Amino acid sequence: MTNMSTLADKIAIEQVMPIEKRWTARTVYEQLAQTAQTHGNRPATTFQIKSGPKDKAETHTWAQLLGKVTQAANLFRSLGVGDDDVVAYLLPNANEAVITLLAGATAGIVNPINPLMEPEKIASILRDTNAKVLVTLAPMPKSDVAELAALACAEAPNVETILEVDLTRYLSPPVSWIAKLIRPKAVRGHDANVLNFNAEIAKMNAKALDFAEPQNDKIAAYFHTGGTTGMPKIAQHRHSGMIYNGWVSTEILFSEKDVLLAPLPLFHVFAAYPILMTAVVSGAHMVMPTPQGYRGDGVFDNFWKLVERYKATFMVMVPTAAGALMQRKINADVSSLKYALCGSAPLPVELFRRFEEATNVRILEGYGMTEATCLISCNPATGERKIGSVGLPFPYTDAKILHCDDKGEIIKECGTDEVGEICISNPGVVVGATYTDSSMNVGLFAGDFLRTGDLGRIDSDGFVFITGRAKDLIIRGGHNIDPATIEEALSGHREVAFVGAIGQPDAHSGELPAAYVELVAGATVTESALMAYAEEHIGERAAIPKHLEIMDELPKTAVGKIFKPDLRASAITRVFDKALRDAGVEAHVTRVFEDKKRGLVAELVADNASVTDDGVRQALGNYSRPWQWAE
Repeated sequence: MTNMSTLADKIAIEQVMPIEKRWTARTVYEQLAQTAQTHGNRPATTFQIKSGPKDKAETHTWAQLLGKVTQAANLFRSLGVGDDDVVAYLLPNANEAVITLLAGATAGIVNPINPLMEPEKIASILRDTNAKVLVTLAPMPKSDVAELAALACAEAPNVETILEVDLTRYLSPPVSWIAKLIRPKAVRGHDANVLNFNAEIAKMNAKALDFAEPQNDKIAAYFHTGGTTGMPKIAQHRHSGMIYNGWVSTEILFSEKDVLLAPLPLFHVFAAYPILMTAVVSGAHMVMPTPQGYRGDGVFDNFWKLVERYKATFMVMVPTAAGALMQRKINADVSSLKYALCGSAPLPVELFRRFEEATNVRILEGYGMTEATCLISCNPATGERKIGSVGLPFPYTDAKILHCDDKGEIIKECGTDEVGEICISNPGVVVGATYTDSSMNVGLFAGDFLRTGDLGRIDSDGFVFITGRAKDLIIRGGHNIDPATIEEALSGHREVAFVGAIGQPDAHSGELPAAYVELVAGATVTESALMAYAEEHIGERAAIPKHLEIMDELPKTAVGKIFKPDLRASAITRVFDKALRDAGVEAHVTRVFEDKKRGLVAELVADNASVTDDGVRQALGNYSRPWQWAE
């Protein structure tokens, strides 16, 4: 490992040698094989289906994992997968998800899909990637993944083979017997051939690939964006970008002696690259508790005991998980923990302090995005951290703060601490071809720098600060309001767990700020008290929310980001329904959906046959947000 505490350290690492000489593996599989040769008997991945500190777990060594990946890659090839064909998977966490990710990238192109999405969106992704094989769950009690897969494949006839993973094998008798007896019936409605994943890979050669891998650093993975701002888009990742994520983490932080407790989903880049690929490069041990990770039954309650069980040296979290953990007592020996890696969204300053004081564990906040094959920057493990910053760019990653027009033409490069759009260049960026849909790449680059869509600044020490999301900006009468201004202020209240601030439609100003709040367990604070707190602590008068609402739980993505489209939909419904009532128009919003070209659209239903288009236009005509009648 090399120390990287300052910008000068980062530059010194880059000057030792060019990036292309930093590793010798040309593919993810070659890297896995090198690690298996060096650390073959060391633990690679562990999965336990239940969250208890003494529950049954399955561990693969690096040698065993290499054998399983080899078999799976050979299986995919035997099913007709070529270099440019797609193996999709719709899986929760399990050792089979690890195997499929690595083997899919070896046999062709792997395409992880979020099993929490609706079947129509899953089908759309399967069609867009032209997936030939889908790996998913066999019917399982308390799981609808098998049904989702069947419904999606009925709308994606390009899927020729479905390989099912039976998770009951992780259970012990008599629970495993009962689970098989009460499992739901299989849903079909598609023409794909259905096979048992583990039974089929067991028939394959485990000692070597039965085919030659291309050596041209081809596309190895398609990841759909799972962010907070809109419809999924499909990003392309090369072998080199995947290996870079593992190499850079190993260079400055990890070794084969580390244990990464990672309850994050393997259909998201955070778990797939900074965690799994770091283990693949370094030989570290990756532990996955329950199929649902942090969402699994008892994971938060047992989390500290799991740290003790595995002697975890690193824990991986997102802000929502940090908040939930702070509502539990630390009831185990967590002295093995060195660091907590936190990403996916900014961590509120107050929560940052509370967590470190309670755990005595150093938080390393970082920054990454699907479009860059994840890693961009991180606070240093040694030396000065800057709370509120996402740290220094990693070696061989460059960041600039730019003002660009819609075509990506640079208007100006910002100076120190000046806010603009964060634009980055690194080995994970597929320049000019980030998305599979070429139309989405138009205006996405400023020269060779990817435009992230995030607003931020870089200070005099080279630390990157994210100040907001360009698409999240609340534009009140032409005045830009950063939602972070509202969220940070309200997060300072001791009874507030999470805040999501958005712009709600307004007939006069276009948008007005609205805040949605999730409280800590047992909190008693009222909406009126929080509004008074906001008025006192938000320095910018225009940013004080015009609506504040306490929710039992804020809508979140699978990795714990607050899902703002749902909050915007709620606000649109509330504002439009009130405008219709005030105008005496007997109609209401039945749903708000996202259209790729128009954004969020309100769909209306008439409550009276006399309602006319003209009446609705008069009521809603001053709002910029579109509407239409339900079909």
